[in-house]
Amino acid sequence: MRYITQIHLEGGARHEHITEVRWNDGGVIGMATRSEMVEWILNGGEARVRAMPVDVRVEVVRTSPPYLRTVANGAYTDNLLALPRF
Repeated sequence: MRYITQIHLEGGARHEHITEVRWNDGGVIGMATRSEMVEWILNGGEARVRAMPVDVRVEVVRTSPPYLRTVANGAYTDNLLALPRF
């Protein structure tokens, strides 16, 4: 499972402005554009953000263009926006 650890924003400070993410998957560290991560999730990949008391799942918001957002207990959350920037 990929844990998103950092985000890069361009043109604003909302979820729609996340253009790249850095992630960690069992010690393998990588980077992906928003469209690459969207495609990866839509093809069955699972991404999460570490949070207390439980990690939250990253989902794709299906707009044009699609973007990433975390969901906990069926409600959208801002866990991605709370991550460090790069």
